Amino acid sequence: MKRTARVSKRRTSGALTIVPLTLIFFLAGCGSKPQIDERAAAPPPARVIEQHPDLNMIQVNHPERFQLVAAGEREELPQIRATGSVAADIERSLPVVSLAAGRVVGIYAKLGDDVHKGQLLLKVLSSDVTTAFQNYSQARADERLAKTQADRAKLLYDKGAISLNELQVAEDAEAKAQVTLATAAQQIRTLGADPDRQDPVIEIRAPASGTIVEQNVANAANVHTPDNQSNLFTIADLSTVWVLCDVYENDLPAVREGDSAEVRLNAFPDRVFHGRIANIGKVLDPNLRTAKVRIELRNPGIMRVGMFATAIFRGQRGKNYAVLPTSAVLHLHDRDWIFVPAAGNQFCRTEVTGGAVDAGMQVILSGVSPGQQVVRDALALQSESQQ
Repeated sequence: MKRTARVSKRRTSGALTIVPLTLIFFLAGCGSKPQIDERAAAPPPARVIEQHPDLNMIQVNHPERFQLVAAGEREELPQIRATGSVAADIERSLPVVSLAAGRVVGIYAKLGDDVHKGQLLLKVLSSDVTTAFQNYSQARADERLAKTQADRAKLLYDKGAISLNELQVAEDAEAKAQVTLATAAQQIRTLGADPDRQDPVIEIRAPASGTIVEQNVANAANVHTPDNQSNLFTIADLSTVWVLCDVYENDLPAVREGDSAEVRLNAFPDRVFHGRIANIGKVLDPNLRTAKVRIELRNPGIMRVGMFATAIFRGQRGKNYAVLPTSAVLHLHDRDWIFVPAAGNQFCRTEVTGGAVDAGMQVILSGVSPGQQVVRDALALQSESQQ
């Protein structure tokens, strides 16, 4: 009985030893299986794509109601616009000066007056003229004395009382006195006075006919020599005037001397004046990057110095552009649009760059090609789309 019990005990302990080993192998086998990533196995999230309607596509129910028109073609010369002002023609402008210093005692013309040649402008009381008359009187007295001495010397020489040398000295003194007298008389004329009428007041007269465009003198004012004083007056012949414009350097290649130009004045916007480019400045303004372009044109009598003007220069080589009826171009928010037929009952609103308008037709610089079909009445289609 005891031996049987010991055998049973050894079997039981062996069985217990096998069980833990089996459990270890089982757990090891379970741990070798790969783990599953649930996020990778999940389906990708759905992406929501927002579709915004194209505001330039307009759909209508009856597109046949909107008549189409084909864009025409026109050759246009490039246009350059420049602003400027009216100026007097310098070649037709004359300064009025006084070579005698003094004080103004009378003014008989003012700024803006039309004057004719020889018209009295002002009077000046001058001490220079007084001094000139004094020198003239002395020179005249010396000339009379020299002439008397020369006549006496000739008489004595004829009687043999003096030598030929003494006669020649007397005649030379007379000749020098005559030169001094003539110089004194010319000095009086240069100052603006008359040697035959001794008056310290000189008269300043207009050197030419025209309009007084500048005045720098007032009554009782002091008049100095031209070296240190500006012109008393400036008289300009305004039958021909200049328009000085500022043209940007990028536009200068299209501007040439001798080309024609159209000029419009702000004061008379409905009138067009035609002139000719006479000069293109050789120096650019360093700040504005512009050059002065001078246009010469006839003045019909309404142009005044200082008026603002707009000049249009036209290039020599033209370019073909599309042209459309003005009704086919929609002006919206400072931009130009046209409507081009699209698939279905749709029209595509297309932006264009509009140009000049003439006789109900507008030049299209870009955005449409000649021959392309567009809606004739753009405003009606726009109104239909807003309903």
